Amino acid sequence: MTEGELKLLGRWSSPFVIRVKMMLEQKGLSYEYIEQDLLNKSELLLKHNPIYKKVPVLIHGDRDICESLVILQYIDENWSKTGPMLPVDPYERAIARFWAGCIDDKLLSSFIVIMKAATEEEKAGKIADAHAALELLEGAFMKCAAGKDFFGGDVIGYLDVTLGACLAWIKAVERISGAKLLDETKVPLLMEWVKRFLGTDCAKNTLPDVQRVEKYGRDLQVTRWNVGFG
Repeated sequence: MTEGELKLLGRWSSPFVIRVKMMLEQKGLSYEYIEQDLLNKSELLLKHNPIYKKVPVLIHGDRDICESLVILQYIDENWSKTGPMLPVDPYERAIARFWAGCIDDKLLSSFIVIMKAATEEEKAGKIADAHAALELLEGAFMKCAAGKDFFGGDVIGYLDVTLGACLAWIKAVERISGAKLLDETKVPLLMEWVKRFLGTDCAKNTLPDVQRVEKYGRDLQVTRWNVGFG
């Protein structure tokens, strides 16, 4: 099945939702976006993701696809004629999936802890974790890009949207914590990639305003930690 109405259930602030928007943007796919209030979960969300009850959820006709990285792969494979986002080579595909998991487990997971840290010592520890994750991704970029502009080579690929969706949050966490996460002395290749990626239509059409994300992050510090990124 390649045809059918597409709907995306999401939350504006969620990097997991943003990466799906980026993939849909890159594929040139039209879809209906339905914003969700995660403090008052809709019947629509509960119906289409009854197990995890969270966003994103892609609804394709009568099919529900949940979890952002699963959704990215589904979109890429279902609309494969519009330029593959994942590498064709099985080993390279496996490596891309590995680094996508690293972005979620090592980088994104550190952001919430940095913002809600009870002590400066705890915050410093998580900032160090974020730096370590970014340095690992610097090495990943060097290998995956092989001297080209993006993780995907000459064009935006799977890892570009996976990490690119985090950029507004990286800047917001820097402002909230007072720490510099993206340091060009430590990750010069990533810094150049950030500049290139932010100049693409993919980023311009999907990334939320950093100031709005910062405000949301500051609100999370004193209110709804159970909601997380949204």
